[in-house]
Amino acid sequence: MKKGLIFLGLAVAIGAVYFIFFNKDESSQPAPEKQQPLAQGSNSERFNKPFNDMLNSYFELKDALVDWDTTKASSAATQLADLAAKVPVQELKADTTIIETARSFIGSVIAEAQGVAGEQTIGEKRKSFYTLSDNLYNLLRTVKYDQQVIYYDKCPMAFNEDETAYWLANKRDIVNPYLGNKHPKYKTSMLGCGEIEDSINFVNR
Repeated sequence: MKKGLIFLGLAVAIGAVYFIFFNKDESSQPAPEKQQPLAQGSNSERFNKPFNDMLNSYFELKDALVDWDTTKASSAATQLADLAAKVPVQELKADTTIIETARSFIGSVIAEAQGVAGEQTIGEKRKSFYTLSDNLYNLLRTVKYDQQVIYYDKCPMAFNEDETAYWLANKRDIVNPYLGNKHPKYKTSMLGCGEIEDSINFVNR
Protein backbone atom coordinates (compact mmCIF):
# COMPACT_ATOMS: atom_id res chain seq x y z
CA MET A 1 0.00 0.00 0.00
CA LYS A 2 2.83 2.33 0.93
CA LYS A 3 4.63 1.52 -2.34
CA GLY A 4 1.46 2.27 -4.30
CA LEU A 5 1.13 5.66 -2.66
CA ILE A 6 4.80 6.43 -3.32
CA PHE A 7 4.43 5.57 -7.02
CA LEU A 8 1.25 7.63 -7.26
CA GLY A 9 2.94 10.62 -5.64
CA LEU A 10 5.90 10.23 -7.98
CA ALA A 11 3.62 10.15 -11.03
CA VAL A 12 1.80 13.30 -9.92
CA ALA A 13 5.11 15.09 -9.28
CA ILE A 14 6.50 14.09 -12.71
CA GLY A 15 3.24 15.24 -14.37
CA ALA A 16 3.39 18.59 -12.59
CA VAL A 17 7.04 19.16 -13.60
CA TYR A 18 6.23 18.18 -17.21
CA PHE A 19 3.26 20.54 -17.29
CA ILE A 20 5.21 23.48 -15.85
CA PHE A 21 8.25 23.13 -18.13
CA PHE A 22 6.41 22.40 -21.37
CA ASN A 23 3.89 25.18 -20.85
CA LYS A 24 6.71 27.55 -20.04
CA ASP A 25 8.45 26.65 -23.32
CA GLU A 26 5.27 27.21 -25.31
CA SER A 27 4.43 30.51 -23.62
CA SER A 28 8.00 31.76 -24.11
CA GLN A 29 7.70 31.31 -27.88
CA PRO A 30 7.29 34.68 -29.64
CA ALA A 31 3.85 35.29 -31.15
CA PRO A 32 3.78 34.94 -34.94
CA GLU A 33 4.35 38.29 -36.65
CA LYS A 34 1.26 39.87 -38.18
CA GLN A 35 1.50 40.63 -41.87
CA GLN A 36 1.95 44.35 -42.33
CA PRO A 37 0.34 46.23 -45.22
CA LEU A 38 2.68 47.61 -47.86
CA ALA A 39 3.74 51.11 -46.90
CA GLN A 40 3.03 53.83 -49.42
CA GLY A 41 6.17 55.72 -50.33
CA SER A 42 6.61 59.38 -51.24
CA ASN A 43 5.64 60.20 -54.79
CA SER A 44 8.36 60.69 -57.38
CA GLU A 45 8.96 63.76 -59.55
CA ARG A 46 7.78 61.75 -62.56
CA PHE A 47 4.40 61.48 -60.87
CA ASN A 48 4.28 64.89 -59.17
CA LYS A 49 4.93 67.05 -62.25
CA PRO A 50 1.96 65.89 -64.37
CA PHE A 51 -0.22 65.64 -61.26
CA ASN A 52 0.55 69.27 -60.36
CA ASP A 53 -0.22 70.34 -63.94
CA MET A 54 -3.62 68.67 -63.64
CA LEU A 55 -4.27 70.27 -60.26
CA ASN A 56 -3.33 73.73 -61.54
CA SER A 57 -5.85 73.40 -64.37
CA TYR A 58 -8.50 72.59 -61.72
CA PHE A 59 -7.66 75.86 -59.94
CA GLU A 60 -7.97 77.71 -63.27
CA LEU A 61 -11.42 76.18 -63.67
CA LYS A 62 -12.36 77.23 -60.14
CA ASP A 63 -11.24 80.82 -60.83
CA ALA A 64 -13.25 80.90 -64.06
CA LEU A 65 -16.36 79.88 -62.12
CA VAL A 66 -15.64 82.60 -59.54
CA ASP A 67 -15.65 85.09 -62.46
CA TRP A 68 -18.82 83.63 -64.03
CA ASP A 69 -16.78 83.07 -67.21
CA THR A 70 -18.28 80.10 -69.08
CA THR A 71 -15.77 80.29 -71.96
CA LYS A 72 -12.74 80.13 -69.67
CA ALA A 73 -14.42 77.45 -67.57
CA SER A 74 -14.96 75.25 -70.64
CA SER A 75 -11.37 75.75 -71.77
CA ALA A 76 -9.93 74.98 -68.33
CA ALA A 77 -12.16 71.91 -67.94
CA THR A 78 -11.05 70.54 -71.33
CA GLN A 79 -7.41 71.08 -70.37
CA LEU A 80 -8.04 69.41 -67.01
CA ALA A 81 -9.47 66.30 -68.67
CA ASP A 82 -6.48 66.12 -71.05
CA LEU A 83 -3.93 66.52 -68.26
CA ALA A 84 -5.69 64.03 -65.97
CA ALA A 85 -5.39 61.42 -68.72
CA LYS A 86 -1.61 61.94 -68.69
CA VAL A 87 -1.08 61.35 -64.96
CA PRO A 88 1.22 58.28 -64.73
CA VAL A 89 -0.62 56.31 -62.06
CA GLN A 90 1.80 53.41 -62.51
CA GLU A 91 4.54 55.62 -61.00
CA LEU A 92 2.86 55.51 -57.58
CA LYS A 93 4.95 53.71 -54.96
CA ALA A 94 2.02 51.75 -53.62
CA ASP A 95 0.34 48.38 -53.82
CA THR A 96 -2.02 47.35 -56.62
CA THR A 97 -5.18 48.22 -54.72
CA ILE A 98 -4.11 51.84 -54.20
CA ILE A 99 -2.99 52.18 -57.83
CA GLU A 100 -6.30 50.81 -59.14
CA THR A 101 -8.29 53.06 -56.79
CA ALA A 102 -6.33 56.09 -58.02
CA ARG A 103 -6.90 55.04 -61.63
CA SER A 104 -10.64 54.80 -60.99
CA PHE A 105 -10.79 58.30 -59.46
CA ILE A 106 -8.77 59.71 -62.36
CA GLY A 107 -11.31 58.20 -64.75
CA SER A 108 -14.09 59.97 -62.82
CA VAL A 109 -12.16 63.27 -62.83
CA ILE A 110 -11.78 63.04 -66.62
CA ALA A 111 -15.49 62.27 -67.11
CA GLU A 112 -16.65 65.11 -64.85
CA ALA A 113 -14.21 67.60 -66.37
CA GLN A 114 -15.59 66.73 -69.79
CA GLY A 115 -19.05 67.20 -68.30
CA VAL A 116 -18.15 70.71 -67.11
CA ALA A 117 -16.81 71.56 -70.57
CA GLY A 118 -19.95 70.25 -72.25
CA GLU A 119 -22.53 72.10 -70.11
CA GLN A 120 -23.86 75.34 -71.55
CA THR A 121 -24.90 77.33 -68.47
CA ILE A 122 -22.81 78.44 -65.52
CA GLY A 123 -25.25 76.71 -63.16
CA GLU A 124 -24.90 73.34 -64.87
CA LYS A 125 -21.13 73.73 -65.03
CA ARG A 126 -21.06 74.31 -61.29
CA LYS A 127 -23.06 71.14 -60.62
CA SER A 128 -20.55 69.06 -62.62
CA PHE A 129 -17.73 70.96 -60.89
CA TYR A 130 -19.08 69.82 -57.52
CA THR A 131 -18.90 66.13 -58.51
CA LEU A 132 -15.49 66.72 -60.09
CA SER A 133 -14.23 68.32 -56.87
CA ASP A 134 -15.32 65.36 -54.74
CA ASN A 135 -13.60 62.87 -57.05
CA LEU A 136 -10.42 64.96 -57.05
CA TYR A 137 -10.55 65.23 -53.26
CA ASN A 138 -10.68 61.42 -52.99
CA LEU A 139 -7.88 61.10 -55.54
CA LEU A 140 -5.64 63.46 -53.54
CA ARG A 141 -6.19 61.40 -50.41
CA THR A 142 -5.60 58.13 -52.24
CA VAL A 143 -2.24 59.17 -53.70
CA LYS A 144 -1.29 61.03 -50.49
CA TYR A 145 -0.51 64.21 -52.40
CA ASP A 146 2.45 65.81 -50.64
CA GLN A 147 3.41 68.90 -52.64
CA GLN A 148 1.30 71.45 -50.76
CA VAL A 149 -1.63 71.69 -48.36
CA ILE A 150 -5.00 71.48 -50.12
CA TYR A 151 -8.17 72.73 -48.44
CA TYR A 152 -11.58 71.12 -48.88
CA ASP A 153 -14.03 74.01 -48.63
CA LYS A 154 -17.77 73.98 -48.07
CA CYS A 155 -20.48 76.25 -49.46
CA PRO A 156 -23.76 75.86 -47.53
CA MET A 157 -25.90 77.50 -50.23
CA ALA A 158 -24.35 76.47 -53.55
CA PHE A 159 -27.60 75.52 -55.29
CA ASN A 160 -31.08 76.94 -54.65
CA GLU A 161 -29.59 78.80 -51.69
CA ASP A 162 -29.92 75.75 -49.44
CA GLU A 163 -27.85 72.95 -51.01
CA THR A 164 -24.30 72.25 -49.84
CA ALA A 165 -21.39 71.77 -52.24
CA TYR A 166 -17.61 71.54 -51.89
CA TRP A 167 -14.51 72.66 -53.74
CA LEU A 168 -10.72 72.49 -53.40
CA ALA A 169 -8.33 75.38 -52.83
CA ASN A 170 -4.60 75.79 -52.22
CA LYS A 171 -5.09 78.82 -49.94
CA ARG A 172 -6.92 79.20 -46.65
CA ASP A 173 -8.90 82.19 -47.89
CA ILE A 174 -12.47 81.37 -48.93
CA VAL A 175 -13.20 82.40 -52.53
CA ASN A 176 -16.49 80.75 -53.42
CA PRO A 177 -16.83 79.43 -57.00
CA TYR A 178 -20.53 78.59 -56.53
CA LEU A 179 -21.64 82.12 -55.70
CA GLY A 180 -18.79 83.99 -57.38
CA ASN A 181 -18.26 87.72 -57.81
CA LYS A 182 -21.10 88.51 -60.22
CA HIS A 183 -24.08 86.92 -58.53
CA PRO A 184 -27.35 88.44 -59.82
CA LYS A 185 -28.71 88.81 -56.29
CA TYR A 186 -25.69 89.07 -53.98
CA LYS A 187 -23.10 90.61 -56.35
CA THR A 188 -19.73 90.18 -54.58
CA SER A 189 -21.08 90.07 -51.02
CA MET A 190 -21.13 86.24 -50.82
CA LEU A 191 -17.72 85.65 -52.39
CA GLY A 192 -16.29 84.77 -48.96
CA CYS A 193 -19.22 82.57 -47.97
CA GLY A 194 -18.13 79.13 -46.77
CA GLU A 195 -15.72 77.38 -44.45
CA ILE A 196 -12.83 74.92 -44.49
CA GLU A 197 -14.30 71.46 -43.98
CA ASP A 198 -11.04 69.47 -44.21
CA SER A 199 -7.43 69.72 -45.35
CA ILE A 200 -5.11 67.32 -47.16
CA ASN A 201 -1.63 67.59 -45.75
CA PHE A 202 0.96 64.90 -46.44
CA VAL A 203 3.77 67.43 -46.89
CA ASN A 204 5.85 66.20 -43.94
CA ARG A 205 5.16 62.49 -44.17
